[in-house]
Order: sequence, then structure tokens, then C-alpha cells
Amino acid sequence: MKHAFWTGLFLIGMVATAHAAIPGDEAKGLWLSGDKAAIIEFKECSDVAGALCGTIVWDKDAGTPADACGTTIAKLKRYDGEAWREGWAFDPRTKKYYKATVRTEKSSLLLRAFVGVELLGETEEMTRASSIPAGCKPR
Repeated sequence: MKHAFWTGLFLIGMVATAHAAIPGDEAKGLWLSGDKAAIIEFKECSDVAGALCGTIVWDKDAGTPADACGTTIAKLKRYDGEAWREGWAFDPRTKKYYKATVRTEKSSLLLRAFVGVELLGETEEMTRASSIPAGCKPR
């Protein structure tokens, strides 16, 4: 009986380790913004190996002067085991840059933008998206 317990515990640990094989990868993928106005794709940056970039791949304003399709809204240099850090977030509506962190919590992505210290910032909670609606045109 004791052997079965340890074997089961070992198997659960193996599954958990396989699921989170690369630290920080849970942030990668498609995320619907908190206001449901955009879908952001988070993936490895093309210009900085190991960094995480977020780019708008769908915008409710596609085809209008407010269109933000293709805009990079986040770039974070390193993952520390808790969050992506050492980077920035860009608000395309106000055209302002902020310091930023990105972390996942359950089924949400939390993008925290701040000036100065993280404690004084604002967090946008995003939910995972399964696909990209039509609208954005490649730039």
C-alpha cells in the first residue's frame, strides 16, 4: 500500500512537471483584453531571445483611425519564477509607455502597468482566447 502511494505521488509530480516544462510559457498564447476590445498574442520576441512580447492581433476598431492592429503593447526581458519583469507596456490609446510585469494566475493573464514602483500600478486582467476573429490586416 505504501509503495502505491509513493508511485502515485511520483506520477502526479511527473505530470505537473511536464505541464509546466518551460517556466513562463503559460503566458504565451492568445489573450482577450479586459475590456474585450482586443486580442493580444504573447510569444517570444523576434528581436530578443528569451524575452516575451505582446502584440495586438485583433482590435474591435480594425479598419478605423483608432486601429491598433500589429502594435506591440508589451516587452518583458526575463521570467523570475513568479512573473515576467524588466520591461514595458504601451497603451496605444494614450500613446504612453509604462514599466510592466506579466504573470498568470489560474486562467487569467495579469498585465500590471506602473510608474515608479509596481505597488502603485494598475492591473489589466485578460482571459485566454481560443482564436482570432477576422478584422486585423497584416502590416
